[in-house]
Amino acid sequence: MKTLKINGVAKAATPRDGSLVISHEDALKLILAAEAASEFDPIVREELPAIVSHWLQSPKEPPILLDASYAEKWVEILRAHCQLQTDNPASGPKRIPKTPKPVHIDFGAIPFPPQMKPKFTFIDLFAGIGGFRIALERLGGKCVFSSEWDKHAKETYYQNYGEVPFGDITNFTKTDTDVSIKTDNIPDHDILCGGFPCQPFSQAGRQLGFEDARGTLFFDILTIAKIHRPKVLFLENVKRLRGHDKGKTFAVICNALKEIGYKVYSKVVSAYDQGVPQNRERIFIVAFSQPIHFEFPKNNRHSIYSKVGDILEKRVDSQFTISDKLWAGHQRRLREHRERGNGFGYSLFDEESQYVNTISARYWKDGSEILIDQKNNNPRILTPRECARIQGYPEDFKYHDSKRHSYQQFGNSVAVPVIEAISRNIFSALDSPKQSSNTLLPLEPVCL
Repeated sequence: MKTLKINGVAKAATPRDGSLVISHEDALKLILAAEAASEFDPIVREELPAIVSHWLQSPKEPPILLDASYAEKWVEILRAHCQLQTDNPASGPKRIPKTPKPVHIDFGAIPFPPQMKPKFTFIDLFAGIGGFRIALERLGGKCVFSSEWDKHAKETYYQNYGEVPFGDITNFTKTDTDVSIKTDNIPDHDILCGGFPCQPFSQAGRQLGFEDARGTLFFDILTIAKIHRPKVLFLENVKRLRGHDKGKTFAVICNALKEIGYKVYSKVVSAYDQGVPQNRERIFIVAFSQPIHFEFPKNNRHSIYSKVGDILEKRVDSQFTISDKLWAGHQRRLREHRERGNGFGYSLFDEESQYVNTISARYWKDGSEILIDQKNNNPRILTPRECARIQGYPEDFKYHDSKRHSYQQFGNSVAVPVIEAISRNIFSALDSPKQSSNTLLPLEPVCL
C-alpha cells in the first residue's frame, strides 16, 4: 500500500497500528464537497482541485494559496469521515480516544505516487503529461508544484500522479494587478523544469536580456527564478528555437538567464541518442545558480530499445490501419511533392527500422509522419501505447481515453530517457562541483 503520513504518524497504514486510511481520490472529493459553499477569491475557487490535491501530497505544509488552518480543518474532515466508516453502530457509542487516530492518504491506485523521503524538490511548469516528473521522481525527487493549462493534459496528469496541476502560471507571476496571488506562493524548490511554449519574441532590444523577454511565457520562468533562486533551471524547447529570428530570440533567453545570475548551458539532444527509436531533436537549456561546470550526457543508443520492432505491439486492432482513401491520398501527395522537388509526404517504417520520425501533436490527423508497414495490407499508425514507448514512458503509464488527445499529448511531450540522462549529469555536477570560469572553454556547450 502506497501511503503518505499526516501529522507525523507511522510510515505505513496496517491493521496493527489502527490508522484510518482513505484513498487520495476519495479524500479529494470529500474536501471539495466540504468546501463547496465556502467563500474564496475567484482564482482560489477555480484552483481548489489543484490546491487540495497538492496538499494531499504534502500534508505537513499549508495548502498553496491558503493558510495552515485549512490543513487542520481538512485533516479533521478526513478523520471524521474515516471514523464513521469504521464504526459499528450495533456495538454502541464509541469512546473518543485521547490521541486522535492518524490518517493516511492511500496513493495505491496511481502508477506514480509521490516520494516519501525525497532527495530534492522540483516544480513542473508547462507540465503536459509529466515527462519531466517521471524522470525526476525516478531519481528521488518530489514535485511540490505543477502547472498546465490544457484540461485534457490535466486529466492525464491526475490519473498518473494523483495531482491536479494549477492552471495559468501567469496568475502567480503578474505584477501589475491587485490579485493576492504572488510568485512566492509557489513553494521553494531545488529545480525548476519545463518545456516552455515559445511564442514569438518581439524584435530583440538593445540589451537582449530580461526586459526583452516581457510578454512571453519564458518571462514567467524568469520571474519565478528571481524570487525562488532554485539551484537549477532545466528547460526544453524545439530545435528551431536556436535559429529563430536569426538567433536573436535565443540570445534573449540566454542573456536573460545570465542577467539574473545563472550559468547557462545548452545543447540539441536527440531521443534516439538516449535509447528510444525516435529521431526527436530538442534543445535543452540547463542553468545553474552557481558557476558550476556541466556537460551534457554522451550518446547511449539502443540502451532501451534496439529498433522500431521493439516498441511495436504484437496484436494491433484493425482500427489503426489507415483506410484505402487515406492511403491513396498519402501516395498522391507524395508524388506531387516529389514532382515539385521537395521531401514532403508520408514516411513508412517497419520492424527493422532503426528509428521513426518525430511524433508531433498533429499525429492524430493522418499519421503521415510515422506509418508502419503491414504486409498485404495498408500501413497503420502507431497505437497510443507505442507512442508512449517511443517517448520512453513506462508500461504502466495511463494515457488519455481519447485517441486524439493521447496522440496530441505524446506529440507535445518530452522524451523521458533524455530528461533522465541530463538530470543524472546535473546531479553529478552538483555533487562534485567544478568551478567554471566566466570565459567559456572551447568545448563547453554555449548559447549561441
